[in-house]
Amino acid sequence: MTAALVAGLLAGYGIAVPVGAVATYLVSLTARTSLRTGVCAALGVATADGLYALVAALGGSALAAALRPVLVPLRWASALVLAFLAVRGAVTAVRHYRDHRLATRSTPPPPSPARAYLALLGITLLNPTTVIYFAALVLGTRATDAVSPLEQGVFVLAAFAASASWQLLLAGGGALLGRLLTGRRGRLVTALVSSGVILLLAVRMLL
Repeated sequence: MTAALVAGLLAGYGIAVPVGAVATYLVSLTARTSLRTGVCAALGVATADGLYALVAALGGSALAAALRPVLVPLRWASALVLAFLAVRGAVTAVRHYRDHRLATRSTPPPPSPARAYLALLGITLLNPTTVIYFAALVLGTRATDAVSPLEQGVFVLAAFAASASWQLLLAGGGALLGRLLTGRRGRLVTALVSSGVILLLAVRMLL
């Protein structure tokens, strides 16, 4: 039981801690909106990680084989979604900076916490790296010892808890960033840097 708990925590932090496009978008979203919206978005990412951990724990080698033919379409879909978010974020930031009043009238309202949760859940589910990562860990464990259903459950819950704790930390950092950079120029620079990083990571995903 303890081994499954530790393995799940390590697996959750292992997939969550490397800062990629989704993490960058999470921080940027929280900085532009509110901590509540960022928390819901963070839980969306953690839910996707937990679901993939569950599917990988139950599916094993059959899952890895089934995903192999669709890895390229999934990777393209994920990259296109992230590139769209990066471009939209940059365009919105420039409009805010050039004409604050006009941008305030024309810019759509920020996403609700529920929409933020669903959006980040969907973006993370499009990333095939997550499920391959968890599948490899599960297959490696099964190669040596049989894993009981209870241990599988502990592994999945621990992976979810680890991912959630890290994503919530990122959301908190985004909220702090939003408070510090309240000026128009500060928000412009932050949004452009974030969009550039997301776009580069999306391109790197395809290479």
